Amino acid sequence: MARTIKIPAWKLKIPRLPQVDPAVPDVFEEMTLQEHLIELRDRIMKVCIGIGIAFVFGFLLAPRLLEAMVEEAQVPDGFDISSPTDPLMIWFKVALYIAISVTLPLTVYQLIAFLAPGLTRKEKRIVYTSLPFVALLFAAGVSYAYFVAAPAALNFLSGVLPDVFNWDIDADETLSFYLTLMMGLGLAFQLPVIMFLVAKIGIVTPQQMRQFRRYAILIIAILSAIITPSTDPFNLSLVAIPLYILYEAGIVISAIFAKTGLRSQGVEEGTPEDA
Repeated sequence: MARTIKIPAWKLKIPRLPQVDPAVPDVFEEMTLQEHLIELRDRIMKVCIGIGIAFVFGFLLAPRLLEAMVEEAQVPDGFDISSPTDPLMIWFKVALYIAISVTLPLTVYQLIAFLAPGLTRKEKRIVYTSLPFVALLFAAGVSYAYFVAAPAALNFLSGVLPDVFNWDIDADETLSFYLTLMMGLGLAFQLPVIMFLVAKIGIVTPQQMRQFRRYAILIIAILSAIITPSTDPFNLSLVAIPLYILYEAGIVISAIFAKTGLRSQGVEEGTPEDA
């Protein structure tokens, strides 16, 4: 008799916030090394599958993005290439970048879920609650870089000594220019979430963030110089000004929603330090 083939059933599990009961001690979950490795493998597989599915979407969207880059870069004849395989490789590269960006919330969630056993229930609830804001801020940073920072930077750079230099830029270099700004600003826009988390956990208070403002300005300037492909003041300000505004917003958010950190709450409630 022919054996029936059993197809594994896939169940969609909707993540739920951990319930916090003040009467129950807040403890860590314990897992063996083998359980950690199996969980890591499963989560890496989920991320890879998500990127593979999103790659199809990125492959269809990449030509439109490249056409928009050509228009913003003011090269009506198209980008310059140095190899016959450049058009196809750049097409694939843009599609992969789109797939990674689209699946970033999934990647962040899988990373947090893997590290979750080392967090208490209160910490898990705070981290999981912040995940939607991570996705929104990353999208805001990428959008600001693509629609504002990169076009303004290219418009400025294309007008530098036009009688001396022929503005005929390379496709791969332009893609790296966009990628540096988009990924850099997408990650840098997470500043308010990071400030809220460190304030809520109790590492730094909002009052200390105000006192560190002068040092924060210096760090923001250095970070902006790293993110910005060029070192001119115009392009530097396109990155530094939004980051400083986000820093001030992070102070306000921390002062409103993280007045008392988890560590101080544990001391007030009489929770043991090793709980």
